[in-house]
Amino acid sequence: MASPATKRRKLSYSDESDRSEGGYDNHDSDNLHSQGEDIERRDIEDTDDSMPDVEYTEEGGSYSIVNAENAATASPPNNEVESHTASAHAKADKTPYTRQSMSLRDGVYTSEVYKSNVFKLQVDELLQQVKPKYGKKKVPAENAMRILKSIIEQLPNRTPLSIPEARASLKSEGVVIPFPNPQPSKDAKYKLQYDRPSSINATGSYPLEIATQTEDSLSIDLVVTMPKAIFQEKDYLNYRYFYKRAYYLACIAAGIKTSKRGAFSISFGYLNGNHLQPIIVIRPSLHGDIDDFASSNFQIHILLAIPEKTFAESKLLPISNSIRPKGMEDGAETQSLSPTPFYNGSIQSDATVSAYLKLLHFTSSKSDAYKDACVLGRLWLKQRGFGSSVRKGGFGNFEWAATVALLLEPDPGTAAAVLSPGYSSYQLFKATLQFLATHNLSEYPYRLYAHDIIFPKGDNTPVFFDGPRKMNILFKMMQWSYSRLQAEAQTTIQMLSDSRFDQFESTFILKTDIVKYHYDSTLEMPLSKLQVDTNSDNYFPYLNETIGNIHKILIRALTDRVDIISFALADEDNWPISSNLPRENQRKTLLINFATNPITANRTVDLGPTAENKREAASFRQFWGEKAELRRFKDGSIRESIVWSTKNTSVLVLEQIISFILGKHLSLTFTENARFSSDTFAHLVPFGRIQGQSGIVPFVPLLNNLAGLEQDIRQLEHLPLQIRRISAADALLRYSAIEIPTSVCPNSTPASIVLQFEGSARWPDDLCAIQRTKIAFLLKLSDLLSAAKPSYVTRIGLENPSQPSQNQSYLDIITPQRFSFRLRIHHDREATLLDRQLKDKSLDGQSRESAASALAAYKRDFLQTPAHTQALQALCTRFPALSPSIRLTKRWFSCHLLSPHFSSEFIELLVARTFLQPYPWPVPSCATTGFLRTLAWIARWDWRHVPLVVDFSIGSNMNNTGLEPHSRALSTEDIEKIRMRFEAWRQIDPSMNRVVVFAATNLDNEGTTWTDRAKPEKVVAARMTALARAATDVIRSEEDNMLTRMKGKAIEPRNMGQFVSETLFISRVEDFDIIIHLPRKYSRARKISSEPQFKNLQLQQGTGELQTTLGFGPAQLFVAELRDIYGEAILWFWDSESFNIIVGLWNPQVTTARAWKVKASWNSLPTDIHRAEKKSKRTNLTDQMADMRVNKGAICNEIKRLGGELVERIEIN
Repeated sequence: MASPATKRRKLSYSDESDRSEGGYDNHDSDNLHSQGEDIERRDIEDTDDSMPDVEYTEEGGSYSIVNAENAATASPPNNEVESHTASAHAKADKTPYTRQSMSLRDGVYTSEVYKSNVFKLQVDELLQQVKPKYGKKKVPAENAMRILKSIIEQLPNRTPLSIPEARASLKSEGVVIPFPNPQPSKDAKYKLQYDRPSSINATGSYPLEIATQTEDSLSIDLVVTMPKAIFQEKDYLNYRYFYKRAYYLACIAAGIKTSKRGAFSISFGYLNGNHLQPIIVIRPSLHGDIDDFASSNFQIHILLAIPEKTFAESKLLPISNSIRPKGMEDGAETQSLSPTPFYNGSIQSDATVSAYLKLLHFTSSKSDAYKDACVLGRLWLKQRGFGSSVRKGGFGNFEWAATVALLLEPDPGTAAAVLSPGYSSYQLFKATLQFLATHNLSEYPYRLYAHDIIFPKGDNTPVFFDGPRKMNILFKMMQWSYSRLQAEAQTTIQMLSDSRFDQFESTFILKTDIVKYHYDSTLEMPLSKLQVDTNSDNYFPYLNETIGNIHKILIRALTDRVDIISFALADEDNWPISSNLPRENQRKTLLINFATNPITANRTVDLGPTAENKREAASFRQFWGEKAELRRFKDGSIRESIVWSTKNTSVLVLEQIISFILGKHLSLTFTENARFSSDTFAHLVPFGRIQGQSGIVPFVPLLNNLAGLEQDIRQLEHLPLQIRRISAADALLRYSAIEIPTSVCPNSTPASIVLQFEGSARWPDDLCAIQRTKIAFLLKLSDLLSAAKPSYVTRIGLENPSQPSQNQSYLDIITPQRFSFRLRIHHDREATLLDRQLKDKSLDGQSRESAASALAAYKRDFLQTPAHTQALQALCTRFPALSPSIRLTKRWFSCHLLSPHFSSEFIELLVARTFLQPYPWPVPSCATTGFLRTLAWIARWDWRHVPLVVDFSIGSNMNNTGLEPHSRALSTEDIEKIRMRFEAWRQIDPSMNRVVVFAATNLDNEGTTWTDRAKPEKVVAARMTALARAATDVIRSEEDNMLTRMKGKAIEPRNMGQFVSETLFISRVEDFDIIIHLPRKYSRARKISSEPQFKNLQLQQGTGELQTTLGFGPAQLFVAELRDIYGEAILWFWDSESFNIIVGLWNPQVTTARAWKVKASWNSLPTDIHRAEKKSKRTNLTDQMADMRVNKGAICNEIKRLGGELVERIEIN
């Protein structure tokens, strides 16, 4: 059997978005399919190696297009960049401003061309699969482009017109000029003019057929270069260029509309959401005409550009101002005006289309892997929700392609580049991410051939300045989007640095921008609450400025409570050319997402400056207003501070801060239309929300009791042997039990602990004698403890009476605080004796099987469970959200009646994997995020072919935890051995009758400790997967509703209801054949009493009642008897936490009709009677034969009689 880890599978994009995360699904080769088209485009500058289609070259005409041959050998602009072959690993200088400092360290990326051979195969196949299959699709689109090009070429020149005349002229043709705000003045002295374009080029990813597939249609970009003659020297000032640009675009739209050569659907849109750069969007008319290109699934974008150096480049630098007060011209007084980097960048982006076209194509000819690296970057950006659009962060396909190309350019001083042309596509991809992750371009701008330009500090706009083309390619980014880009790059670099586990899916396949998986808290606020006037001429700048102010205020207010704050707002829709741009729908919502720090998110006191720092204290009081208080603290310091209330547990501290600070500084109020959600599932388990700095706080009293008990036992005198260790071995003691015991409501099931004595030769060398010796030790321990500490209550118990080789006894101990523990004795000699029996071939098969079972139980109870508990204790201390996440996941398993079929440790491993291998996200910070990500992983986990491997040592030093030497971190060889062992099990047991799921850790390489002997069975594991997928579908549906609200659209009636987290925890009992209802008095229904218990009654009750009921559960005993009697015929399910219902599924192999026989061992019922002919050589005999089947009704009556008053009623489906 081929290894699942190395099995190559076809990759394709799925509209169902991989159920949980979305993105690219893994399918077998026979299920290969390709859907969708382009990953995401950057209209004009979308391509990483943009090259015009030579098919549109018009020789001898006035329109020129870059020839493919000439472009391939073109030199970079300005002759400042020379081809080089020097190494990319130049020595880095300490100063952050020099190019030399940006060079990557030696050995970072050259150690291997790809991460692994398997990774290379996956990347190669991915690149092959994401490229669209053009075929006959492109023929209609190319015909449409030819028609459009011909129409634009033949448009006549227009005489210069004033603003009113231009409006009236085009309005008569049914076109409204898409002037940007602020609208031009009617008495403007300049005139608008249309002359034939200088060139018409087809650009973007289409000509070279290197676009990528998504669910969206492909876009073809036609760039119309406006002639330089229609502009004046100072048209770059005060929006004049953009007014002339809009008029030119409207003239083209009018010409296409009135042309009889083609029938197209024409509308206006924005280039990357930039309100200064309208474009024409051409869609098929759907009339079925010869020029209808609907079958190609393309749309054509007509964009405008200007020749290079139309305006003085020094005037359009990011540090220059181009929006002047009326009457102010160039002079000393303009130096005091604030720079207009976004305005300048918008003009410069139109002026550098050709320059970047040459740069990207020159880079693709210089570096063979450049194209593929750009495709990988596109996929990475798409899966993380980034785009060139302003509202998608301002970093998309063009920005990635330009960044890689510029990092490949050599430094004129050292002749070395950050990246080397010899890198593979993976190395270029990873090195670019490394650059983004490690360089703070907001504080230390990156300048290429422009060291003389000084950027002002405090602007916080990231700067990657391309000196030869005089442009900051990140001009559309804001501080919040750049911070998120850096965080995503850092996470991916950490992920790719993990050489032991395959991170291909996490890097390129999984869609990571799903809000409920990525963020812990979300605020949905209607645009109307931002109080930005939609009638204002500066609506879009004011809106962006308001979002920037919200980010600054929240960053200052929340400090270290949050790691990331991101914003999401839907882009504007296209609009008809015959109407003005409609006002933005104020029913849209602004989505503010918070990734919190679990240690500090719920802090109730924020400390400010000391009273001596007058200036800082004044600033603090001004920012916080009446909330600021001057307080004296225990250390004697007097400081400004903020105190938040925790009386109302339904309103989190984070929500209090956000509500107060936005209301104070921006007059934003939380209304019924604003939704704040945070840790929405945590309330489903007691103490689900993290309290203080850790999620383990509620378990502290129980652990303190255990520490006290251990101390009391160690202080006992006259014990036959010295105590080596007392180890915790229970879910209660590793912070993973659903219900948390207290002194008022103690644990009804004792918490298991394991005691091991020092080695001694006086132990007997017989298994049965060892068990008797253990009983004697426990009796002695009970007597000594009761004598030394009369407040303890102890009793001896027996177990496994039918398995003499297994542990036979335990000691229950009830502490004065009413907590209970169950102590068992571990003797390491047992393993040797059991192993000897197992290898003794003189024993019969049944004895050897009993020895194997006893040895497995010994390893599980005395070795693996204590080690697992110790490791999980360390993890829960390290990850504050791990404990509530585990408990919430266990609640889900329990509510869906699955918990009896899965060991507690296995469920804990599922959640621990989410924290130890969280990629492509950071480590979860709350219970909800950890729970939902675990369900998402279960939904896509192919347990038939892939083992679960968890390394507890990730990110920590296992040598300091006191674990055994075999618990070291997993190496690559260890993981390969685990996979080989998993495949061996699949070969030995292909039907998966014994081992269904395989779960290995660095503590347990066997992989079957928690899942052996069909725990769970195949049908149960399949139901787990199906339920997880259904849950992720619900989450995706809620995500879609949130995005619909963000767009201001109405939600479908069937989805209008408020999302209720309890929905995921409701099981459909109708799916089962038998439903047994238990009366409430015998069930453990979840009840949390709100009434305080009187202390005197608690003391009077003491431990008497607890001692009587400790460990006693009639419902559990009833279920155990049902499994013993009907286990082969009925598969039982129940909620192990409540025991209010027991359901069962008939085994289809048992319930099918069988031939009738005498003395059947089960309750049967005759069915059809048919004739069966028995023929022989002499006679022909005909007998009547009967079939029989299971008498389900009678068996249900037997169950009811067996249960007695434990059974309230039985339903049969």
